[in-house]
Amino acid sequence: MLVPIQLVFPALRNGEISRVYSAACRHHSLHSCLSKQVSRHTADRSLQKIFPRSLFRWGKPKDSFGHFHLRNYRTTAARFYNLTPPQVNSILKANEYSFKVPEFDGKNVSSVLGFNSNQLPSNSPVEDRRCAATCLQTRGMLLSVIDGHAGCACAQAVSERLFYYIAVALLHQETLLEIENAVENGRVVLPLLQWHKHPNDYFSKEASKMYFDSLRTYWQELIDLHTEETPDAIEALINSFKRLDNDISLEAQVGSSNSFLNYWQLRVAFSGATACVAHIDGVDLHIANTGDSRAVLGVQEEDGTWSALTLSNDHNAQNENEVKRVRSEHPKSEAKTVVQQDRLLALLMPFRAFGDVKFKWSIDLQKRVLESGPELLNENECTKFIPPNYHTPPYLTAQPEVTYHKLRPQDKFLVLATDGLWEILHRQEVVRIVGEHLTGVHLQQPISVGGYKVTLGQMHGLLMERRARISSAFEDQNSATHLIRHAVGHNEFGAIDHERLSKMLSLPEELARMYRDDITVTVVQFNSHVINTHYKHNAEN
Repeated sequence: MLVPIQLVFPALRNGEISRVYSAACRHHSLHSCLSKQVSRHTADRSLQKIFPRSLFRWGKPKDSFGHFHLRNYRTTAARFYNLTPPQVNSILKANEYSFKVPEFDGKNVSSVLGFNSNQLPSNSPVEDRRCAATCLQTRGMLLSVIDGHAGCACAQAVSERLFYYIAVALLHQETLLEIENAVENGRVVLPLLQWHKHPNDYFSKEASKMYFDSLRTYWQELIDLHTEETPDAIEALINSFKRLDNDISLEAQVGSSNSFLNYWQLRVAFSGATACVAHIDGVDLHIANTGDSRAVLGVQEEDGTWSALTLSNDHNAQNENEVKRVRSEHPKSEAKTVVQQDRLLALLMPFRAFGDVKFKWSIDLQKRVLESGPELLNENECTKFIPPNYHTPPYLTAQPEVTYHKLRPQDKFLVLATDGLWEILHRQEVVRIVGEHLTGVHLQQPISVGGYKVTLGQMHGLLMERRARISSAFEDQNSATHLIRHAVGHNEFGAIDHERLSKMLSLPEELARMYRDDITVTVVQFNSHVINTHYKHNAEN
């Protein structure tokens, strides 16, 4: 008899999607991801990462500084509302979450002080996800940001499942056997993870048994390997990503007698998601990245200045090594077609992703699965389209690139963020904003105008903005919120422009995606005292 599923997977939180000024998606819902009633605008936005922008009638107008020009988009539909500061804060803070790590968790003193996370939707429903959990049967914390495309289904599935696969892969044989025996005999299973979730985040009740069965098959296969060695973190991360993606593919092929679950399996497989995961255990930091989200370390130099250390590589056409890898995996006759218009097969922006079976399955398999699947799936644009020059699949992989970094005393924080942030802000600017926010330095430094000529009135406005930020609601307690506020509302001087922020947050949902992507940010703050102690202890020994 199987142990009750709720002991392993939390239940779904009931609730429908509510919006704050049609921009902030407060509640996710499995049914909202599957809804038939999708507007043309929503469908177009969800496909922008899969089809070239040239196929759409819009782009993202920017000036030489990378700022979006609201005035360049000429339409009667673009009406902006003058939101008050409390209204702006209500939108920005709707999805913020903070967690402080206990000083001593019973096993070891953590190198993580805590983390802040937040999410600002552009798509409706939001296609990004974020996760954080403490490993209970091993050491360390797991944190991730997940960026979905062609809908939220794959991102949702990855957010629920990936950490369990990683946690299982990190377990010793003895613990795996103990868990298997408990399940086999109907006893309580050892909890694998302690989740740190925003109240609006959820687990899908309908799919939990299927998820559990696939996970159990994975740990049974690990048991059959009969290895007594301590699991290698890099190998565990790589195998977990690949195994989850394989399970997503297999579940969609096998199907289910439950029509709703069958439809969900196919939606997960035919949509896609990229993921950037951090595993932090003492001074050992591993980043596993698939796609174009990023992990950037905030380093404080001896003189107090901040520098950015990127710990992940983007898997897209801007990465020459990635382009070479993709081309090397296919015949020379496809050298000119496998990457076109900076996209995989001229369609997909990320070169690595979960799901996206349109770029992995053979054409015959795709047709066979779709013909036997629910008719509702055929209404989705992504499932109808066969990529051009599709000769030697698979063209896409979910295998992550894993980076190891040994934390040093000068490493103060880690920023995990989806590409919606990095499209707007440079990594050095991100680290500076977070670093100065955490230390409060931004309140004492002279105002810089970056070489611009400013009038006395403009300087007065900048000073008043600083005064307001110090005195009231403009000062964010959550560093991820503070970063998103800057990303969406900064002007050419790097200061927050309330009018600009108000306009960007009041855009109706059919226009919001034209100016920015979903933005999801997690800022992890390290415990410098613990890291220092580690190095002192090693030096003494």
